Amino acid sequence: MAIGDIIVGVDIGTTKVATVVGEVNNFGQIEIISNTSYKCNGLKKGKIISEDEISLSLAKTIKDAEDETNLKINSAYVTIPGKYATIVQNSITKEVKDKYSGISIRDVQSAMMQVKDIEVPDGKTLIDIVPDKITLENGTVVTDPVGNLSSSFTISAQVILAEKDYVRQLNTIFKRAGLEIDGIVPITLAERNLILDSNEMHDNIMLLDIGAGNTDIGVFEGSSFIYTNSIPLGGDNITNDIALVLNISEEEADKLKRQYGLALKSYIDVDKDNDIILNTCKNESKSKIIKSSELIEIIEARIEEMFSIINKDITNQGIKSKINNVILTGQGIVNINKSDVAGKINLNIPVKISTGRAISTVKPAYRTSYALVRYIAARPFTKTVSSNIDTKSEESFFKNIIERIKEFFYS
Repeated sequence: MAIGDIIVGVDIGTTKVATVVGEVNNFGQIEIISNTSYKCNGLKKGKIISEDEISLSLAKTIKDAEDETNLKINSAYVTIPGKYATIVQNSITKEVKDKYSGISIRDVQSAMMQVKDIEVPDGKTLIDIVPDKITLENGTVVTDPVGNLSSSFTISAQVILAEKDYVRQLNTIFKRAGLEIDGIVPITLAERNLILDSNEMHDNIMLLDIGAGNTDIGVFEGSSFIYTNSIPLGGDNITNDIALVLNISEEEADKLKRQYGLALKSYIDVDKDNDIILNTCKNESKSKIIKSSELIEIIEARIEEMFSIINKDITNQGIKSKINNVILTGQGIVNINKSDVAGKINLNIPVKISTGRAISTVKPAYRTSYALVRYIAARPFTKTVSSNIDTKSEESFFKNIIERIKEFFYS
């Protein structure tokens, strides 16, 4: 990245589209110059159900961002749910062009382009390359090999593939909003640098982002991104359960969830099992009264189900034993007390709410978009990351993605 680079990050969620525009300042840090969002119901359980609605909401956030920044935004990066992404581990050994001059940036960039050369299954397309570990000929592992005297080096990376049909839908949505896509990044990969603290960055971590209608799973083995998925459950499911079981409006159910949010009934003090008056109870001639423990039982059941599904998924994938700690984030659960304890009980792995320092600097609604901008800005060995550019719309979309990746790593 370079000083003055402008990066636009878009996150399409269950209830809204959120856009963050960041600029690289003189200190090489991202400075937010705009954050905008607009309500949207075009995504349900991680599936796009209305391209038109998402496109209109996206166009609205971009227009608001343009008005705030006096910029003409032509392109943006966007997140993708884990269920549509596949991670392929790959490594190649690269001979250095001039071993007496040391490893050059061109050597590294050329290696980055070679490591992506894998057999891509039908129905999938390449969206990202994540350099992981670089090992010199003598076995030394380095973060930046440039300048080291070595006749060869080995680069290990994660090649990220995505479902072609979902990417096509994203492309259509962006085109309708007058935008090109600069890049597509799995949600938890984008969030890792924002959500985790410095110690967690080197640990074997499962990151769980529990949103309104979807939960994204990302598993990191040290610096390696080894698994991602998503399940179609989130905070809205808890609200819906409360409304259905208590026969009340979703508005009142959401208010009660926020007011009495507790993940485990066992933590209720017997002396504080308060009466709750239900004001919107249907088919009742007068207000109905329940105990707070009855409400919390409903919340507990859904949270237990969510963690049970996650536990089954990572067990079936054979990666549960690799996970040392679980980090929770997302507006769907972090405001529910003892959700970390419920997670530990169901997963049998230590669980904590995210305490990453950078989290508190950004409003919850924009955290994923901001994390995306930070992720793009921090890409190593890149030529350019700026979004404030015009793209060649006449070229085929899938060719554009490959060409964009070449721009990242090859000059």
